[in-house]
Amino acid sequence: MIDIVLLTKAALMGVVEGLTEFLPVSSTGHLILAGALIGFDDEKAKVFDIAIQTGAIFAVVLVYWEKIKATVRALPSHKQAQSFALNVLIAFSPAVVLGLLFGKVIKAHLFTPEVVASTFILGGFVILWAERRQAAAEDVRTGTLARIQTVEQMDAWDALKVGLAQCLALVPGTSRSGATIIGGMLFGLSRQAATEFTFFLAIPTLIGAGAYSLYKERALLSLGDLPLFLVGLVFSFLSAWVCVRWLLRFVSTHSFNGFAYYRIAFGVLVLATGWSGLVVWAD
Repeated sequence: MIDIVLLTKAALMGVVEGLTEFLPVSSTGHLILAGALIGFDDEKAKVFDIAIQTGAIFAVVLVYWEKIKATVRALPSHKQAQSFALNVLIAFSPAVVLGLLFGKVIKAHLFTPEVVASTFILGGFVILWAERRQAAAEDVRTGTLARIQTVEQMDAWDALKVGLAQCLALVPGTSRSGATIIGGMLFGLSRQAATEFTFFLAIPTLIGAGAYSLYKERALLSLGDLPLFLVGLVFSFLSAWVCVRWLLRFVSTHSFNGFAYYRIAFGVLVLATGWSGLVVWAD
């Protein structure tokens, strides 16, 4: 029998994932808070949260399909394509290593609304600091003074630094895209280059995380869970597709200050409502 309420929760979580995955606001943090609010936060739900990230990645693949296809075709013979693929692999590696070493401990102790709200606030102030630093060094509208204007200009050292920045997102509420975009900007990438590389880096990172989580927690799942996961994937894909296309236009003429203020305000709201007892943020 189809549980309409459960499928509705899955759809809502899919929308939350898709809208927040590529913005510097932390999709994991929003999923933890949304799950706590609607009672979708058991062990199976945690697997669901990671698995539906794949839907958001499909949106990136669709938007960048021509570039991905051209890069794959050029891999055997073109050094630029080989260098780009290697850079993505290099940036992907640190999070894999640290995730395997500390992922279980992090999930056991840090996946709580209080931690998420705190990192929301801290991350917001980091974004404001990074944007102030960026504004002093380059024109926000053109980025003409950035050392790296396109992802093709990145070298292995640039990729490694962005990959190390991505590791900060192992702490929920930090934001994977926020860590890599802001980290990339601090390391000399233009706003557009940092954002685009973040999208490409997300492909192996999120697909790998989703596949690993499904395999590791396969005992919790059954064939009856398939509709739940499919609904989450579809809504994650659709909302992420809209978000990615919008974000690519947004970063060409805007800073990320608005997201920083949102993070700070939302984090304070979560802490205040939790401490006052107005909202019970289950964990």
